[in-house]
Amino acid sequence: MGALDGRVAIITGAGRGIGREHALLFATEGAKVVVNDLGGAVDGSGDDRSPAEQVVDEIKEMGGEAIANADDVADWEGGQRLVNSAIEAFGDLHVLVNNAGILRDRVLVNMTEEEWDAVIRVHLKGHFVPTRWAAAYWREQAKAGKQVRASVVNTSSTSGLLGNPGQANYGAAKAGIAAFTVITAQELSRYGVRVNAIAPAARTRMTESTPGLSDIVQAPAEPGAFDAWDPANVSPLVAYLASDACPYTGKVLFVQGGKVQYFQPWTLTNEIDKGDRWTVGELADQVPTVLPLGEGRGAIQ
Repeated sequence: MGALDGRVAIITGAGRGIGREHALLFATEGAKVVVNDLGGAVDGSGDDRSPAEQVVDEIKEMGGEAIANADDVADWEGGQRLVNSAIEAFGDLHVLVNNAGILRDRVLVNMTEEEWDAVIRVHLKGHFVPTRWAAAYWREQAKAGKQVRASVVNTSSTSGLLGNPGQANYGAAKAGIAAFTVITAQELSRYGVRVNAIAPAARTRMTESTPGLSDIVQAPAEPGAFDAWDPANVSPLVAYLASDACPYTGKVLFVQGGKVQYFQPWTLTNEIDKGDRWTVGELADQVPTVLPLGEGRGAIQ
């Protein structure tokens, strides 16, 4: 018995990297998988269907069930076709893993409008569109009296939750995905849908092309040593979050190697309250009691 026996899952961006590992593990755990991938380069250019088809072939060779899908996850009609493809092929949908993404890294003063728009579109809109169509399907099932036990797993990043210079577009999208996760979890619980997110750290085409990471993410030289950057390390957590046994919703979890950590949401801490409107001079005196100079990443010494 696998953890995902009988569940139908869509995994976006599943032709390579972390998404491919998700698809293979999901199939091993008994899920029927829709492998979605446009087959583009890291920057989103290009259109090669073969990566998704290759993953489907791998799944079938190990006795699993899968189909390939090449719809654009950020396209309105494409997202609907993606959801419909799962229902038409396997009769239902239980899991959506939003994983597809691209990079167009650039410091803010050099970033173009197109570089901003492309990344926001694929990541943020590319999470919204499939989730919207899947949620509509699950809502109709719930309204028809069927018990829905569905799961959405989104993909955020430390670049958005902690910040990373040169990735204002990517980080903004990934922070938005974390907020999207919390809000949709609140909205969709009434229909039997859980929504969680991961912030993974692994060796992928993206991390290997990110300045400062390319050397860090390399596999260990020692034979048999645990490879903390292997993308396959991420997938068991995603499979757990997608399983019917998982009770959690609205959570964001960091995962790398054998480590899983909970991202505590934005939290109000120190406070000042005058009970009346402040003057600028008063705030200049009192704000340092709430946020001492030098505390946090953004302080200028």
